[in-house]
Amino acid sequence: MTQESLNATERKAALSLAAVFGVRMLGLFLIMPVLAIYAQNYPDYSATMVGVALGAYGLTQALLQIPLGIVSDRIGRRPVIVGGLLLFAVGSVVAATSDTLTGIAIGRAIQGTGAIAAAILALAADVSRDDQRPKVMATIGMCIGFAFAIALVLGPLLASAVGLKGVFWLTAASALLGIGLLLFSVPKVVNRNARREALPVLSEMGQLLKHKQLWRLNFGVFVLHAMMTAWFVNLPLQLEKAGLDGATQAWLYLPTLVLSFVFMIPMLIMSARSDAPRLWFRAAIGLLLLAMLMIETEGSHFIGLVVAVIVFFTGFNFLEATLPSLLTRIAPPGSKGSASGLYTTCQFLGAFIGGSAGGYLLQHDGLDGVMLFAIVLLLCWLAITYGMRYPAKAVNAAYDTPALNAQQAEQLADKLVQIAGVEEARVVTEERKTYLKIDKKQFDESAVKALLKVE
Repeated sequence: MTQESLNATERKAALSLAAVFGVRMLGLFLIMPVLAIYAQNYPDYSATMVGVALGAYGLTQALLQIPLGIVSDRIGRRPVIVGGLLLFAVGSVVAATSDTLTGIAIGRAIQGTGAIAAAILALAADVSRDDQRPKVMATIGMCIGFAFAIALVLGPLLASAVGLKGVFWLTAASALLGIGLLLFSVPKVVNRNARREALPVLSEMGQLLKHKQLWRLNFGVFVLHAMMTAWFVNLPLQLEKAGLDGATQAWLYLPTLVLSFVFMIPMLIMSARSDAPRLWFRAAIGLLLLAMLMIETEGSHFIGLVVAVIVFFTGFNFLEATLPSLLTRIAPPGSKGSASGLYTTCQFLGAFIGGSAGGYLLQHDGLDGVMLFAIVLLLCWLAITYGMRYPAKAVNAAYDTPALNAQQAEQLADKLVQIAGVEEARVVTEERKTYLKIDKKQFDESAVKALLKVE
């Protein structure tokens, strides 16, 4: 396989698209560490409404991200991304001008209608070569983690300075900044055919819905984000009771996040080198369980709460980094876009259901109800990991293919899997593309090129 690096266009596209996606995700996450505190000033305040407002974006985003990804293949990536960012700005303005939590929830739901993830990934695919695409995608993916970490620190500081309404006005401004970055920084290319590694394909959904291994990952990311959103309905209030006001909470999140990364990185390295990576995966779920139990038993003590936050984010960050990697390994060749669409749909549904359920349970059953909800979800997730396949690390590759009929495509796929290092092969006749899942250490690329008659 080629060892080329990103060219100037790909590097600029990766950084620009990461910035566009980053400012949008930052706008979504800024509210998480502050809404529970500042919402108490609204006339229709209740824990249930806080949870609904926190998670409302997840419902609309889950419903629209796959359709908008497909639309971007019809009308172009940029119109969909610009439209999505404008909707995000409109939702932010609705929330900023609202005097009720209901209005904020409506604004957050409108924010979610700007579901641009699939279109951004498809645009990244359009401006990158097949062999360099994973690097571009990884750069964009990392921005989500950074946006979340920055939001936890920046959110309390901004809310203390400009209030909750001011935070929403700033998120509206961030959407306009994203549009500027898209129009003036992202390289312009001629739109190409649909990229199965970035966009969902409706005809594949039925098959992927039956894929048991993918559903284990989908359920996992659902649990991860449901539990996290449910917890943030209450965590800022717990910290406030422990003596930390809104602005001061930023200085708790900063060191705890740094420490969690310090602990998480060795876990990732040891997991990658381990002969039993499933044990590390289960250990990370175990850390989340431990954190929930500590919050339940030691949450009234400041030190216990701080330790629980560190333990939680260590496990959360490990799983947030590991799940997409597993998705890439498990998804059938040429189906990553569809598999990712289902995966992120479950992720956003988790945020909506977790926020709504967490708020309702906090209002009616207190912290015990929220923690029990999280613990039951985690135990269910832990149980299904015992049937989870943890495949060896493999990478995807795509090659142009001559025009073939269905029978010829099937014969070609059969021959390809006989070549050293080719684990799976899929020939898509309508795209004239061959998608492979390969073991780079054993891969005989020259044999593949000879069979496909490509240079």
